[in-house]
Amino acid sequence: MNIIKLDAINSTNDYLKGLLQRQFVENFTIVTAENQTDGKGQMGSKWSVQAGKNLTFSVLVKDLLLEVNHIFHLNVAVAVSIIEALSFLEIKELAIKWPNDILAGGKKIGGILIENSLKSDGEIFSIIGIGINVNQQNFENLPKASSLSILLKREINKEAVLISIVECLTRNVSLILNKNTDSLWQKYHSCLYKKGIPMPFENLKGNKFMGIISGVDQSGKLQLVLEDDSVESYEIKEIKMLY
Repeated sequence: MNIIKLDAINSTNDYLKGLLQRQFVENFTIVTAENQTDGKGQMGSKWSVQAGKNLTFSVLVKDLLLEVNHIFHLNVAVAVSIIEALSFLEIKELAIKWPNDILAGGKKIGGILIENSLKSDGEIFSIIGIGINVNQQNFENLPKASSLSILLKREINKEAVLISIVECLTRNVSLILNKNTDSLWQKYHSCLYKKGIPMPFENLKGNKFMGIISGVDQSGKLQLVLEDDSVESYEIKEIKMLY
């Protein structure tokens, strides 16, 4: 396992992207930072963490995705890998909140940002950014956030969590390579937050409506059953769940 450990960096994803431009980088290379000053979340939102307390790292995955319409398979594999790794710590009520948040007991403990680059020969390089709240205790002005340490009432070994996640990811990525993704999708859907429960949503125009999550399709769109029993699919950031 090739791990590059940094003290402080603006973004582990950006560091790995820069490294790829300058030199050969081994598959599954990991970049981890004690302090990430400009971490990014989905669609450019900020991911802010307390220095030294949490896990912020990026993993390079290449030679995997050959078709653009299979990209969300990797999101599924990453989310399931985090759930599996945290299950070993006996974290309760783990869930995946579409598209890329990891929850425990209804509170956010982690997030995923995958950035894909398409080469001229059609090969796709994927940089997987993962943030896990590990030992942070104070989440002032973030009532929907928590950490592994708060949940388990003890300090957690960050490196052990990192290695567990990457081991699960390596195994699950091999399922994609072998075109055996059914079990990943099953696990993903079984962990989907509020699946099958009527929930309020809001669209980009600020309109609020009720819907029931029935699943996520192969391209990553959220599928909602609406009040008139029709089924609509929504892209990332087209709607948000109000909870």
